[in-house]
Amino acid sequence: MSGRTQQVSGRKTGRSKRKQLPLWQETILLLGVALVLAIVIKTFFVQAFYIPSESMEPGLILNDRILIQKVSYWGDEEPERGDVVVFKDPGGWLPPVDSAGPTNPVAKVMAKIGLYPTGGHLVKRVIGVAGDTIECCDDQGRLVVNGQPLDESDYVKRGGASCNGPMPTNGACDEKWSVGPIPDGHIFVMGDNRSRSADSSQKMCQSDETECVPGDEFVPVDLVVGKVFVLLWPADRFRWNTRPATFEDVPDPTP
Repeated sequence: MSGRTQQVSGRKTGRSKRKQLPLWQETILLLGVALVLAIVIKTFFVQAFYIPSESMEPGLILNDRILIQKVSYWGDEEPERGDVVVFKDPGGWLPPVDSAGPTNPVAKVMAKIGLYPTGGHLVKRVIGVAGDTIECCDDQGRLVVNGQPLDESDYVKRGGASCNGPMPTNGACDEKWSVGPIPDGHIFVMGDNRSRSADSSQKMCQSDETECVPGDEFVPVDLVVGKVFVLLWPADRFRWNTRPATFEDVPDPTP
């Protein structure tokens, strides 16, 4: 009996010798793990951004907080018509103040790991992809993609214009315009607030322009960061973002 008692007592003594990390060391370890996870999530999965202008009204308003997901564009997958995407400034699309990003030191660190919106990005809707031809507009003021009119009444704000593509002609919707075929590896994007959006249509060269560079209206898909999938804040306007059904009717471009 005494021998067994000594063995049990020895095992208890062995357990009591296991050391626990001090609280401050555990805290640092947990913060390090959380930091690594945040960086991985930002790099491969989800990232936070904000709406930098009024160009996506009425659905997305200035300073709305949104989340984008990157999974849809893994590998060879590219943005589809109707997606609302965040992309890096192709050059000259944003004024310097919108390209600067956060100035607060804490916000800068949080932006690096994807927990705070960063600057230098734009949010627009994909209207056309490689090979597409876009025309403005039919008799009802609708954009026409590959011969198919788009019913965008659920999300477009015309802002007093009589068509859904007024930017290239300064609101003169009786003046027609067209673009395409869109080059491989590029997309044509527009804001939902069609009269107040510096988008692909606004970057198009007009016949009377002498300093415009043809092709600046197209956004390289390599600059696309991800697809907007949720309006996160303000909380009372929280909603999931989905692709409008009208884009499902657009036929593939003819060779």
